[in-house]
Amino acid sequence: MARTRYRFASEEHPHFLTCTVVEWLPIFTRPETAQVVFDSWSYLQEHAALRIYGFVVLENHLHAVAQAPNLPDVWKRFKSYSARRLIDLLEEQGTRRLLDRMGFTFKARRSDRSYQLWQEGSHPECIEGKVMLRQKLEYIHNNPVKRGFVDDPEHWRWSSARCYAGRAGLVDVFRDW
Repeated sequence: MARTRYRFASEEHPHFLTCTVVEWLPIFTRPETAQVVFDSWSYLQEHAALRIYGFVVLENHLHAVAQAPNLPDVWKRFKSYSARRLIDLLEEQGTRRLLDRMGFTFKARRSDRSYQLWQEGSHPECIEGKVMLRQKLEYIHNNPVKRGFVDDPEHWRWSSARCYAGRAGLVDVFRDW
């Protein structure tokens, strides 16, 4: 039995996805941690046909609209790789407080690893048309504005709003929809 009511519905449609850091810990406060996400996505775009329609990375979670053949597997690979790389990076940087919280949360449930970075699940929502896609992209792009980080969505560096405004982005965004 699945742990969540959310399911990946169709390979023919993009999905709105959310990944949240355990305990909403602020992992993405430095460019090098966010870059792990973008490097992973770029790799999967090249090697697993991942198509990113939009994204935003905030300090403790991210949203993306993505599509790929076998998206559940591709997204699992993203979460697994990014978690391992981010934990390694946090260990290199000696961020004990964050690691201790991730370890405490994880050890309460499992003993095969020391830390858990991502909460379980990605809450996929199938996007079946352009209207829904626009709504999800607006939600994604306005997330940093609603939180008071920026006044204009394209000013948030870690967002595809920059790409939709004609500026260079940190990862390729599929806009031919």
